[in-house]
Amino acid sequence: MADVTGDGSGLTKSVHTSDEAHRRLRRRYNFEWRFKAIGMAAIALAAFALIALLSTVLGNAVGAMRETYITIPVQLDMEVIGVAADADRDAIRRGNFDGLVRKSLRRVVSSATSRSDKRALHKLVSDGAALSLRQAVMENPTMLGQTQSIALLASDDADLWIKGYGDKFELLPSSGTATPVVTGEQVEIVVESSAFQTILLTIKQSLRDAATVLRQQAVAQGRGAAVFEGRLKNTSLIGEPRRNIEASLTGYRTQVADLTAKADALTKRAEAPGGYGELTTELPSFFVRINGGVVKVERASGDTIVGRPILPLQLDQSAATGSWRLERLLTSEDGRRVNDQQAVWLEELRNSGMISRTINWNFLSSSNSREAEIAGVWGAVVGSFWTMLVTFLLAFPVGVMAAIYLEEFAPKNGITDFIEVNINNLAAVPSIVFGLLGLAVFISFFGVPRSTAMAGGIVLALMTLPTIIIASRAAIKAVPPSIREAALGVGASKIQTVSHHVLPLAMPGIMTGTIIGMAQALGETAPLLMIGMFAFIREIPTGITEPATALPVQIYQWSDFPERLFEMKTAAAIVVLLLFLITMNALAILLRRRFERRW
Repeated sequence: MADVTGDGSGLTKSVHTSDEAHRRLRRRYNFEWRFKAIGMAAIALAAFALIALLSTVLGNAVGAMRETYITIPVQLDMEVIGVAADADRDAIRRGNFDGLVRKSLRRVVSSATSRSDKRALHKLVSDGAALSLRQAVMENPTMLGQTQSIALLASDDADLWIKGYGDKFELLPSSGTATPVVTGEQVEIVVESSAFQTILLTIKQSLRDAATVLRQQAVAQGRGAAVFEGRLKNTSLIGEPRRNIEASLTGYRTQVADLTAKADALTKRAEAPGGYGELTTELPSFFVRINGGVVKVERASGDTIVGRPILPLQLDQSAATGSWRLERLLTSEDGRRVNDQQAVWLEELRNSGMISRTINWNFLSSSNSREAEIAGVWGAVVGSFWTMLVTFLLAFPVGVMAAIYLEEFAPKNGITDFIEVNINNLAAVPSIVFGLLGLAVFISFFGVPRSTAMAGGIVLALMTLPTIIIASRAAIKAVPPSIREAALGVGASKIQTVSHHVLPLAMPGIMTGTIIGMAQALGETAPLLMIGMFAFIREIPTGITEPATALPVQIYQWSDFPERLFEMKTAAAIVVLLLFLITMNALAILLRRRFERRW
């Protein structure tokens, strides 16, 4: 019988079509719409966070994917190396290849004459360049005495400069005939126009900025003086305490006067018409390319500059408009790791075709190093492999056997309930607690070698064990009881039923849980730090008892280094670790889909 209501007119209508029902329906639809919108917004927010994270990591990692080489002719002079023509591998290994590389660089950049210039030039090449050259000569001793073009690995600072992570030479307007005059170690260049006015304006603006900073400091010191003036007015102290306050007040007033005087002097220099302005290392750097040379500007007026040649002038004659250039590096020399000389030399080497960039395969094939340009992840990858091998060999059999016993053989009583509760609790224990356990028990008590894959594997096995037990129990429980009953019905024992029927059917789920647990262990850092795997390991480990490190630990280690290239290599190492984790999770999904059975 339908629910109807009367409206006094003799008509009837259902409660489901009343106005109140329509309002309830609209409220329900609005609630569902809001719920869906909130869910979609949450998914969009999570996707945005993931994309932002991956884009940041990949963007930083791009700089580490390529490396820079400086190719120069190297004369393999046996006298410089310190070996004879029939030298064996050991004699070549002891050779002076560092001196050979430096001498070859000075031969290419002949303008580096002073000791400071030579040191700056040598810093353009990595310390690993001499090691690579030594290895090449050891493998082919016939190179001795010959002159060959050798690609030398650039230093991290030079590498980043070439990649464009530093400043860039900016071409400024220039006109008029420029006449250089070389006097000793300085060059004076006079132009017919006011082409150098930009330099002078930069200097004057920097003087005004410096004066503003000094006046701000004077105002701050003035506030301090006002505080002590107030104390003198409102105190009745006499003797030594009063003299101390007066001395502090006098000091503040003196500082105010000095800062104000310095600011006035700088302002006067900035407002003075014409004259020379001096460029300091706190200001942008200016260069004049003329007659095949490069002059760094040290002092400038509107039509004259005085500077020091970084590359010597090949001709001592006037240069017409268009045959000389005025350039600028906007970042001050104090704000760059590459000084002006090195920047000019690198630009000259690049223009000469001596600089090349290749894919950085060494990042994947070399081990850790204090030099950012030669540091790689292979040692950490191998260390992670040995650590995961120990973890698997310990955690997998113990976890599966514990799961089989608890699920198939253990009686249901208070003891097993207590064990199950503790297994679930151990799965939520912070990983650093397992690190403390490994340090206190396995290393300190049992004497397991510190900083080895064995110690790390034992600790990570303890951390992974609860995950494997829980996943294995779930996979075993998912096998239908009819399988067990059928096996027992044909005369199989309990052990035969489990080993021949239940375990093979549950193995895909067990392997899936194991791989996920191993992937979690692969990304752990805190327990490995506790057992000493934070140590710097240069050699690639060949066993579980040798000193080793792991990828997460090396990422943590590199992130603490100040060099910009280490920051990029940290991001690249994170990409490698993510690829490992994605591969392991993809393998788990593949196993589940390939062997999973629906009952």
